[in-house]
Amino acid sequence: MGLEQTRVGVGLTGSFCTCDEVLDALEAIAADYTFVLSYHAQQLSSRFGTPEDFERRLRALTAHMIVKTIPEAEPLGPKNLLDVFVIAPCTGNTLAKLANGITDTPVLMAAKGHLRNGKPLVISLASNDALGVNLRNIGTLLNMKHISFVPFAQDAPQQKPNSLTARTELLGKTIEAALRGEQLQPVLR
Repeated sequence: MGLEQTRVGVGLTGSFCTCDEVLDALEAIAADYTFVLSYHAQQLSSRFGTPEDFERRLRALTAHMIVKTIPEAEPLGPKNLLDVFVIAPCTGNTLAKLANGITDTPVLMAAKGHLRNGKPLVISLASNDALGVNLRNIGTLLNMKHISFVPFAQDAPQQKPNSLTARTELLGKTIEAALRGEQLQPVLR
């Protein structure tokens, strides 16, 4: 993949069950990463690991400081520090706030600042209510300029009929397409 010189911001939110998958995908993509953590991603332990474990893995992928506050995230946009910003995993909560212009976490501040530069924002969805109340937010964001989705599918339709999860193995191809101004197709797989 040809992203070695690409400045990729990655906003990580609290979908803990998909974090390892996201990090595996990022490790397979050589890029210049800047990580931005939601408050939940930096503070909550789960059966999937601790914040310290998570941060150790991120530090192995970047020489940049890990952004943890809104004031630290705010300059990313005005200083035009990124070529593409990826929210991976993107929870339903973060998706809803983004669709409705709410900027109350470091990840959302970074996304808002990045979009103001007219550069691509890639969403790697992981939400148990994506085909429920959050479906309208997906529709809103699919129709916004500069926003792309990593193609997604139902991950457990019998047990969780409203759940959608990004096909994380397509993250690199989605970033490349977004940098060309394209949405990788088909979106729904």
